[in-house]
Amino acid sequence: MLNILYEDPEVIVVWKPVGMESQSSRGFAADMVSEIKRHIHNLSPKGGEPYLAVIHRLDKPVSGILVYAKTKRSAAALSKQVSDGSMRKKYLAVVCGKPVDNSGALVDFLLKDEKINLSRIVEKGTAGARRAELSYVIRSSREVEPYGMLTLMEIRLLTGRHHQIRVQMAGHGMPLWGDNKYNPAFSHSNPSVHVALAAWELSFVHPVTGKTVTFQEQPAGEIFRIV
Repeated sequence: MLNILYEDPEVIVVWKPVGMESQSSRGFAADMVSEIKRHIHNLSPKGGEPYLAVIHRLDKPVSGILVYAKTKRSAAALSKQVSDGSMRKKYLAVVCGKPVDNSGALVDFLLKDEKINLSRIVEKGTAGARRAELSYVIRSSREVEPYGMLTLMEIRLLTGRHHQIRVQMAGHGMPLWGDNKYNPAFSHSNPSVHVALAAWELSFVHPVTGKTVTFQEQPAGEIFRIV
């Protein structure tokens, strides 16, 4: 069931559930682009295949808010906001452990390994490495057996790199709960356990009205409610 947070002739803002691709899938599984195009076609069946542009993405195991463009002019305007950093994205994440400071920033250089679809922190100047920056604020912390101290963070992405939040948090000793790629404690966990990361807030300038719009949605995962 498509969860639409906002829609007009230019853009559509939706909540992507865990386990669904942000863009067109090569297989037979459902993906956000196909679901949105089906929705638009149902509203206007005589219009042919709808135009829909992917503006930004979320990893398949991550839930959150996404905006898609329904016209080429909106696609160009929104893509520019992504590239110049004016589109603001905030995430909620549950990490294992707790940082010393209640707020802070992380700056690293990440290198993606295409063969195994993983990224890692490397030294500045490493060939192919890209600068990654985020800021965080602690929302709450508590002991949760059998995991120990868990912390709910609000994270603002200042760059958009492959697996950025997951890699940086793990690299600084705070791997995400449920992350079977970067948290050794979950490397052999139940497939039904998903990484505790959700893009809960999105702000951008509407490409036609010029007004800043903000959307929020609380993630539904049980671990978020617990922490």
